[in-house]
Amino acid sequence: MTSKRLRVRLAAAAALTTAIGLLPASATAQPPGYADWIGSWMAAVAEPRTTGTSATGFTDTTLRQVAHLSIGGDSIRVRISNVYGTTPLTVGAVTVAPRTGGSGTPQVDERALRPVTFDGERSVTIPAGAEWWSDPLRTKVAANSDLVVSTYLPGPTGPTTWHPAGYATSFRATGDATSDTGGAYTPLDTARYFLSGVDVVSRAAGSVIFFGDSITDGVFSTVDANLRYPDQVADRLVQGPEPRRCGVLNAGISGNRLLANAGSAGDSALARFDRDVLGQAGVRSVVLLEGINDIGNSRGALEPDQLIAVYRQFIARAHQAGIRVVGATILPYEGAGYYSAAGEADRQAVNQWIRTSGEFDAVVDLDAVTRDPANPGRINPAYDSGDHLHPGDVGFTAMAQAVQPRDVC
Repeated sequence: MTSKRLRVRLAAAAALTTAIGLLPASATAQPPGYADWIGSWMAAVAEPRTTGTSATGFTDTTLRQVAHLSIGGDSIRVRISNVYGTTPLTVGAVTVAPRTGGSGTPQVDERALRPVTFDGERSVTIPAGAEWWSDPLRTKVAANSDLVVSTYLPGPTGPTTWHPAGYATSFRATGDATSDTGGAYTPLDTARYFLSGVDVVSRAAGSVIFFGDSITDGVFSTVDANLRYPDQVADRLVQGPEPRRCGVLNAGISGNRLLANAGSAGDSALARFDRDVLGQAGVRSVVLLEGINDIGNSRGALEPDQLIAVYRQFIARAHQAGIRVVGATILPYEGAGYYSAAGEADRQAVNQWIRTSGEFDAVVDLDAVTRDPANPGRINPAYDSGDHLHPGDVGFTAMAQAVQPRDVC
């Protein structure tokens, strides 16, 4: 064999090895102590609205967004999504750095800024309907820390792929401000645009996905405080020994449903299962809390068996991938705008099945935790955000404390 052919074959073998290393980690977590890619943060994405920023998109703009990492690691990679784009998305440059200015600020240390590459290049064009992972970046990040991701979009991007209710301030600047320390930025809103995931190389046990609607998404939680109930579970999990820690991924979308696609409230649970569960790195378990929007919006016209059928599909598909499924009972909602007596009967029937069917690997009874002892059909006033549907920060704390680490990690 000539030396030229040998070099070609060695280069091809090295490229294949590198490509394999960049593939998403298996849905089944590796044994504790084995370093691999594990999801540390995600935003479940949805299609844009017909008006507003998500519809018009961006031109010659840098977005600065903050990902609150659940676990740390020695290397990171970021995911940018153009799943709902109508044209290819050009990303001109991306940098990452730890946040230095405190909660709700865009400040970073210039010396800590690191450029992100895509197949060795600073820019990438992502086809419509696709997601794109960056190259691995060797940089140490801490658990329970804020990673600032700055993305320059030459544009026009057209309609965006986004997460409407991020409950974290995002920022914008004109031109390529990916290397700016923060002074060029002004607040944009609290949504997420294009940025959909951060993985880390870690020896943690894997990741747990909290899959659901606005309650999982953290509606009415304090902006920039990271007090959604999955965030508070992450705070508990990170306190254990490293081989037993788990990353926490929030796959909640406000308004999401089990049975129907809901536009900017996301695809139905099963329609987004592959992307938001199987597409994540190192998944060990899923906590499923969803169904109240189906019940409420139908005013009780749905049969409980219709919702239970979706749960069973979800469980079967997760188990096939080696993922545990924890069933969460649906919270009380009497007094909410779409409450009905028939819907309450459906909620009770579904919750009874969740508790007693034995089809979940574990159950967390969030209904029992959050209901008013004096009126079980209503959320406890101490936990109520005010709309009789969503808990506030204190309610999210009670929910997080009900999740047993041994069930999810």
